[in-house]
Amino acid sequence: MLMRHHIPRDRIADRLAAAGYIPDRDLATAVWLMEHLSRPLLLEGEAGVGKTEVALALARANDARLIRLQCYEGLDQNAALYEWNYQRQLLAIKARETHADAADVVEDHIFSEKFLLERPLLSSIRQPKSPVLLIDEVDRADEEFEAFLLELLSDFQVSIPELGTIRATTIPHVVLTSNGTRELSDALRRRCLYHYVDFPDVEREARIITARMPDIDVDLALQIARMVEAIRKEDLRKSPGVAETLDWAAALAGLGIDDLRAEPEVVFETMMCLIKTAEDKSRMTREVSDRLLGKVA
Repeated sequence: MLMRHHIPRDRIADRLAAAGYIPDRDLATAVWLMEHLSRPLLLEGEAGVGKTEVALALARANDARLIRLQCYEGLDQNAALYEWNYQRQLLAIKARETHADAADVVEDHIFSEKFLLERPLLSSIRQPKSPVLLIDEVDRADEEFEAFLLELLSDFQVSIPELGTIRATTIPHVVLTSNGTRELSDALRRRCLYHYVDFPDVEREARIITARMPDIDVDLALQIARMVEAIRKEDLRKSPGVAETLDWAAALAGLGIDDLRAEPEVVFETMMCLIKTAEDKSRMTREVSDRLLGKVA
């Protein structure tokens, strides 16, 4: 008899929802696989779709420490892995000048754990409880740094010349995000589970609004989600993300709006919560706003 097995994605979805993030079915599956297989999860998608928030919610759901590495062009191992506390080392050397210690003894002393400054990657594998390691916007880092990550993502260990190989005390839950500003290497992709995060559909975005703002009217949340979906379909340079939706919802609720169609002027005037460039502002005229508002049921 054929047995049917079900991925426990509903439990993951409930945990993330309790932590303030409403995942879709595929993302809940990806997070479960990440935890079950102890594999890094690469989340790719446009800016503003909520990739970073997945890691934040996962840390809250697991009551785990969040360790964040924000990537940027020129990021090197020293900023990401470890540094030596040079000032303390110099002080230690001066303090030992009056002693007759051999050079190798002094060297062993100043290159010991006492003088080591942990950066996010090293810290993430030396926690007593598995943390969530967020490697944010990995596509902004150089290809050389991306190659450096491979040892950590493959074996959860790092090599420090003065101390040797440091293996993970616990395996972190690793979430990498990418906005697609450059193509990531095949080697990095092979080491990760992958999920493309898209903008939420109307129903899910309305649920996100009500989850973050429990006191908001459900019908208003649905109208906001529909209006934002319509705006995203316009030819804009930067489509509003979920964070912008939440800002707009908070502004409208704060003004006591309960029906967007009854307040077209307020809708247009508060769109600065959604529109983030001068180019898009020039396109989102009052006429366009009213036209889109007419589509909100």
